[in-house]
Amino acid sequence: MALPAVWSVMRVAIPFILVVGLLSVRLVGASQDSGSVIPAESRPCVDCHAFEFMQRALQDLKKTAYNLDTRTETLLLKAEKRGLCDCFRAIH
Repeated sequence: MALPAVWSVMRVAIPFILVVGLLSVRLVGASQDSGSVIPAESRPCVDCHAFEFMQRALQDLKKTAYNLDTRTETLLLKAEKRGLCDCFRAIH
């Protein structure tokens, strides 16, 4: 008998919580949007820092790609050598 009462409370509570949550998110977003806009000249150079960060990340990726390429080439040469050695042993 208590189960239907719980369901009726949940049917009201869940939508209420969702509405309150959505309204609070909209209020937070509205408070961030309102205010004065800082001109680009007085802002720190965020784009420069982002560009430098991306350059470093790209350099790291290039190093990683080079290392992987070198390791792959080394492993392929080892596999070819092993295959040639096996063929040579089979012939002799």
